[in-house]
Amino acid sequence: MNKDRSALSAFLRDRRDRMTPIEAGIATYPGARRVPGLRREELAALAGVSPDYYSKLEQGRQANVSNEVLRAIARALQLNEVESAHLLDLASPAGSVDDATERPDPGLLQVMRALDHVPVLLLGRSGVILASNALVRSVLSLPSTAGESLFHYLFSNPIARERIVNWSQFAAASVAGLRRDLARRPGDRALIALIGELRSSEPFFEQWWSDHEVREFERATKIIQHPAAGTLEFGIEFLTSPSEPGQSLIVYTVEEGSSTAKILPILASWDTNSAISS
Repeated sequence: MNKDRSALSAFLRDRRDRMTPIEAGIATYPGARRVPGLRREELAALAGVSPDYYSKLEQGRQANVSNEVLRAIARALQLNEVESAHLLDLASPAGSVDDATERPDPGLLQVMRALDHVPVLLLGRSGVILASNALVRSVLSLPSTAGESLFHYLFSNPIARERIVNWSQFAAASVAGLRRDLARRPGDRALIALIGELRSSEPFFEQWWSDHEVREFERATKIIQHPAAGTLEFGIEFLTSPSEPGQSLIVYTVEEGSSTAKILPILASWDTNSAISS
């Protein structure tokens, strides 16, 4: 189990507080309850473990826990697939983390070059921008040099809130994805530093982090208000390589025949710097 069990404890408490007795199928009795959701002993009974065992687990004092027990608790809490996987990761031994400087995956770069007609980003660990094409830099108003985390742009750069119409929705989902990422890589010092910095400097980030939501980084819709091209709508797709699972190619797809698809070639022609930046 991870040496720092505070994340596991906080996640279990949060999900237990959210689960009402009615949702869990437990008979309720007249009178006020002192907890907003399930009592520890109620959850323990649903999961088939002793109240003492569950209390130690939630308090971070249970030295060992099997995946079977964790899955039973996940079922009792009615966690979805992503939340259940997150619970198992929080309780797993922390593996070693590679702190070496990342180089863009050659295969993903090759795919990026073939997709110069749509905006594309190549992200590494902690959302660091490893490479980008001219269209994505134009659409988002990103710097041409690589090395900055996309999360810095999203939360610390005021242009992001001006450009991304559905910023709150997209940013909240990104925080949930970062929480999921941290459970997989609890010893990643760069990721821990990034989250700590954003929690202390960005109120919205701290608010969403405290919600304990978890999501995979997955397909999403992003609506951009471009100062010259007007409203642009994209589907965001994530592509990974087996050789570099920590890197993701972020592709901004467009519907064929849409107004966005028609304006992108014009937008690309305005930008004389069409090369990939990495």
